[in-house]
Amino acid sequence: MKYCSIASGSNGNCYYVAKGTDAVLIDVGINTKHVELRMANLGISPGSIRAVFITHEHTDHIKGLSVFCKRYQIPVYLTEGTYKGSRLQLPGHLVYIIKADSRVRIGGLTVMGIPKYHDAKEPCSFVVTDGVTNIGILTDLGRGCDNVKHVIRHTDVLFLESNYDEDMLEYGRYSFYLKNRIRSGWGHISNRIALELFLENRSARLKHLILGHLSGQNNTVEKVWEAFGPHCDDVRLSVATRYEETELFDIQQLSQTHSVIIHHVEEVTYTVRVVGE
Repeated sequence: MKYCSIASGSNGNCYYVAKGTDAVLIDVGINTKHVELRMANLGISPGSIRAVFITHEHTDHIKGLSVFCKRYQIPVYLTEGTYKGSRLQLPGHLVYIIKADSRVRIGGLTVMGIPKYHDAKEPCSFVVTDGVTNIGILTDLGRGCDNVKHVIRHTDVLFLESNYDEDMLEYGRYSFYLKNRIRSGWGHISNRIALELFLENRSARLKHLILGHLSGQNNTVEKVWEAFGPHCDDVRLSVATRYEETELFDIQQLSQTHSVIIHHVEEVTYTVRVVGE
């Protein structure tokens, strides 16, 4: 499997996962021109995308969706709450309404919805698997609920939100209302909470940790590296940013680099809780 971040941050998110000719995007939160340019840098053809999955309706996750899916006639999978909240008018033949805990087969890939806590209508994260390798994309997390912990324990590659530094948020320029929204349990998780989730739930199968969705005002790449670096001697560590795409990673090459043999594993079964309970 191959994967990358095309954009990650509080002003735009887009993630790519592929197995052979089967490729999906999670979110299209930057404009189509920049998606195309960044894909070109990685040698990815936009026309190769077989489906787009949307986590929720906030602008930094759907900004480029309408133009992108119409231009390339790509089906879009999203919850009913997300679609209604987005207020987008997408062509009916491209819209597939799913449950927050759905499993959708796209060629050789299965995309599994993971309900989460976030201040959106019906949000979910996603795990993309080929039945051997599990790639989790966990951003916009209000808190580290049981679903989030379960994903961390069963992934080989993990995109994990590390949104803000607590001191920068506390003493920064954001309004009191916005600060409380971010740290309310329905907004985002801090570097500290992300690190705790990683340390308490990581398993021996995790090979690559990619931190993302960094706040432009309340975090820095340096602070994220400082927090996580000392704990990642046996795991590849990357930080995805809003400014450019990451490299296109290949799980097979990564495993060979770390002298790890990938064994077939049974498909993970997730215990799903309804968000809000």
